[in-house]
Amino acid sequence: MATTAMTLDTHDQTVSDGIVLIDFWAEWCGPCRQFAPVFEATSEKNPDVTFAKVDTEDQQQLAGSYGISSIPTLVVYRDGIPLMAQPGALPAPALDALLEQVRGLDMVAVRKQYDEAKAAQESGAPQQFDHGAQI
Repeated sequence: MATTAMTLDTHDQTVSDGIVLIDFWAEWCGPCRQFAPVFEATSEKNPDVTFAKVDTEDQQQLAGSYGISSIPTLVVYRDGIPLMAQPGALPAPALDALLEQVRGLDMVAVRKQYDEAKAAQESGAPQQFDHGAQI
């Protein structure tokens, strides 16, 4: 599957189902240009995964909602749950390994942890779930 451009308008629908990798990038960013072919090639090898790209210059509000402060930044979702956010370009083997880890997750346990953390946050209790945690 080729990569798709993601906007503020398409965000919620894009991240709601399955495994989603989001590349936050900009045209002027050298490391972003180096990572782009890796991201594209990985998307071609994994048609079951959604690979989305967010141009931080064009989608400043969306990038701001994620607190993106350096690019490229890779964000990973599965079934609507944010799993990690990592700045920096990954080499192809690391991106492949990351996908295997995401595929191997026990999503029942992840959803339970996420729901508990969300409920605690809504009740004002300290947050237990780190959206930026590494898998």
